[in-house]
Amino acid sequence: MYQNKDLVLDSSKVQADSVSWKSPSNIALIKYWGKHGRQLPRNPSISFTLNNAYTETSVSYQARQGALDGVAFDFFFEGKPKESFNPKLKKFLDSILDIFPFLAQIKLSINSKNSFPHSAGIASSASAMSALALCLCSIEEKLFNTSLSKEAFLAKASYVARLGSGSACRSVFPVAAVWGKSINVEGSSDEFAIPFEENIHPVFKDFNNDILIVSKDEKGVSSSQGHALMENNIYAEARYKQANIRLNRLLIALKEGDIETFGSIVENEALTLHAMMMASYNPFILIKPNTLIIIDLIKNFRKESKIPLYFSLDAGPNPHLMYPAQYNAEVKGFINQMLVDFCHGGEWIADRVGKGATAL
Repeated sequence: MYQNKDLVLDSSKVQADSVSWKSPSNIALIKYWGKHGRQLPRNPSISFTLNNAYTETSVSYQARQGALDGVAFDFFFEGKPKESFNPKLKKFLDSILDIFPFLAQIKLSINSKNSFPHSAGIASSASAMSALALCLCSIEEKLFNTSLSKEAFLAKASYVARLGSGSACRSVFPVAAVWGKSINVEGSSDEFAIPFEENIHPVFKDFNNDILIVSKDEKGVSSSQGHALMENNIYAEARYKQANIRLNRLLIALKEGDIETFGSIVENEALTLHAMMMASYNPFILIKPNTLIIIDLIKNFRKESKIPLYFSLDAGPNPHLMYPAQYNAEVKGFINQMLVDFCHGGEWIADRVGKGATAL
């Protein structure tokens, strides 16, 4: 879609430079779990963009000398070389040479850091790959003086981010994004996400999304491995049908400001995601005992207080607490009084729906 064999440099004219982007994680409300082809989703998904859970990535580049074989780069995570990330990064960068052929002509130095624990189930690949994709699109602009509109730039960044991590394509947009073709969402595509902020009720635009860190351990099964296991899951087709039905219901709730229906769907989606993991041919469990304790406490709090506090889970053990901003004081009091003892070192992140990626 964005392949361009003409993006080739005169290396003698390349000036060393750098670009930096800050991109948030996101929390899927309707989950994407299962993919095909080149990082294409088996079902559409919709997410809230977060604000305080983010990745900052800086990419320096200079003209490359010597034989040009694939992409050359150094990678640093939080200031230190992180060679365990290199194979995935190299595979991604080499795979997008049809989009950015000039990458074989420059040497990259990629520096990345997170505001939250990596690989603990807070969609770290979403924020990391979206930040990197945005940097690559900015490098293209600098080197070739391209001048895309903001809308076109973000669409391209979303497309590129998807090739690195499916959920990353949603992180570039503010407030909410839809990824995956749906007859109920105009302009929706499997190739990239689209912004959805204008289609939701104001009550959701400043929703809080606090993240309880039950575990900082790296997941025993990666999201990529989990997606692959859907291929032999006997419930897969029913799940994809269910996701489409739930998306349609959720779109109505988001438009009308129906918080109760929103919460019911979001909680069911979180549990369904983990049910699919446990129903895999090679089953695995990412939730922890404290995850279940927290879920029970949330349900009891909601019943007793009548405050619309709901939970979600990404592909990990750390619950997201979702609720209208007007209940900020009550819910944070509940977290500090009742939930912190079930968090790793009492750690949690106060977060909310955010405004998307920003250039630094």
